[in-house]
Parts: sequence; C-alpha cells; structure tokens
Amino acid sequence: MRRILSLITGMTLFAGLTAGCGLNAAGGDDGLTIYTARDKALAESVVKDFEEANPEYKGKVRLLTLGAQEAAERISAERGRPQADIWWGGSSQQLDHAANDGVLAPVPDQVRDRIPERYRDAQGRWVGEMILAEVVFYNDQMLTPEQAPKDWDDLIKPEFKDKIVVRDVAASGTMRSIYSAMISRNSTPDDPEPGYEWLRKLDANTKVYAANPTDLYLRIQRQEAPISVWNLQDVMLQQKKSGAPFKPVATTSGVPQLVDGVAKVKDGPNGAAADQFLDFLLSVDEQKKLGEEYFQIPTVEGAGEPSWLAPLGLHEMPVDWELVGGKESEWIAHWSDRIKNQN
Repeated sequence: MRRILSLITGMTLFAGLTAGCGLNAAGGDDGLTIYTARDKALAESVVKDFEEANPEYKGKVRLLTLGAQEAAERISAERGRPQADIWWGGSSQQLDHAANDGVLAPVPDQVRDRIPERYRDAQGRWVGEMILAEVVFYNDQMLTPEQAPKDWDDLIKPEFKDKIVVRDVAASGTMRSIYSAMISRNSTPDDPEPGYEWLRKLDANTKVYAANPTDLYLRIQRQEAPISVWNLQDVMLQQKKSGAPFKPVATTSGVPQLVDGVAKVKDGPNGAAADQFLDFLLSVDEQKKLGEEYFQIPTVEGAGEPSWLAPLGLHEMPVDWELVGGKESEWIAHWSDRIKNQN
C-alpha cells in the first residue's frame, strides 16, 4: 500500500511539474522527457552536451531522477498515456520485463548496431549503455584494509554485526540485482533457500536500511557504520565529488556485473527527440567522456576501457542473469515479506 500511495503521489507531483513545463501528453510537445536513475550531475552533464549538439532542444529537456524500479513502475502505470520519452538507467532484468510488457519501442537501428548482441535486447527494445559492477565498499577512516571484508561471505560473519548499512532493496534496481546475485550464487535453480538463509544472516548484521542513495552515503560518511554494498560507479563518483572516504573491495570471488541500459518509451510524447538523444548518448565520443569523467564501463564498441578500471583489480563473479531475470520478483518479494527485519 505504501508503494502504491508513493507512486500516486509521485505521479501527481510530476503532473504538476510537467504542466508547468508545457508537457503535452497527447504528443504535441517538442521537448524531451527523460526518467533516469543516473547520478544527477552525470545526467545534467549529458543533457548539456546534447543541447549544445542539438540547439533546437535548448531548455526543452526535462529530467526526472528516480530509482530504476520506480521508473519501471511509473512507465507501466502510464502505459495508457505515456509521459516519458526515454527511460535511462535500469538493469537488463527490469528492461526485459518492461519490453515484454509492451511499454518499450525499438531504438534506432544505427544505435542498436553499436552495441554487441550480448549487451542488448534481441529485438532492439533496449540497449545496454554500460557494465555496472556491484561492490562491497567501506569507510576507510573507520576500517583499515586488513579489517575490512575481503569477500561477500565476510559480510555475514559475527564480527560485522551492526557494521553494515544497506540501501533499502525493493525500490532499487542496484540492490535487487545484488541480492538476487547472492541468492543465485548460494542456491540451485530449484532451491533458493540457501540463498535466503545467506540473506537472513546479512539482515542480522545490517544496522539500518537507508531510504535512498543519498541517505546511504550520509550514514557511511557520518560513521554510523563502516560497510555497505552498492554499484561501483556511484561509489567512485562520491569519492570524486565530495571526497567521501569510500573504498571499493576487490572481492575474492568476484563482483556481479550487470548490464545497465536505456530504452525508448513506446508512444512517448516525442519519439523523434528520443531517437536523437539515444544517438547522441551512445556515440563513441560521449561514452568515452562518461567512462573517464563519470566512471562508466561502456558497452559501445570503440569506446574502450577507461583508464581507472584496471588498477582496481576487480574480476567478474559468474551470475546466471537469465535465471535472475525470471526469479527476481519472487525472490525480492520473499526477502521483503519474510526476511527483512525478522531477526
């Protein structure tokens, strides 16, 4: 019920915002509306670059920042009268679900063809923009590298009780992917119970669930607890932007790496603008810039690997993302209803 009320409230607020900006949901608007889970400064930088390259859209791009799961739910709820043109920032599981639900449209062919097949929908209804590594990180003013966890299983050891803060899971694409990866890693396809048990132990060690990413960052910086799990890009951005004392861990069993993507909303108010934005965002030059300045690991062929990545010493954890895609909703519902705060 809380999620439904939150969604209704958010839609009402956004209706007021877009009315003030002149949004015409019937399709007569000449602007561009983007729902994004990307870092605000990153998204604003890309929009600035896009408007400079396409001056006809100067001042006409509207960004609404929200969690990836919230974006997915909003786009589904608006299917009868779409408000967004672009959904920017969501896991392959979330994007697959939306595509199969009929709320996404194919991206332009020239954009699709820049992305290797393993990083995009077979029908071109979404494309991966980057590889998003999911990591353990810690406040290095509270723990030394010797004291910090070395692998995921360290998080459930008794010595880390009440030393972990976790971003609340259900509304976050990042957290849903991390928790699903942990279930998959510890279970068999037919028996998720070992994975649930792992999450019960993690819940027992979790001091608090942060309401949103900003709340998570502040709690770790205020030294309420030293350890968390989150996506590498945002951890690195917090280091750069605010000097946050966050240090990612090259976990010995690897890091889950998911495809994080972008899509065109079916019957959005301005499909032509959406195509132009996707063509710009997924250009080699823009992806190189995002790689070096905003810690993205690009999927676009020719963009290369950013210079900061190799020194971190990360390697990929094998995850059956196809299994995760089919089971994630069931698994996260079980965690929410029967594991969270049950210890």
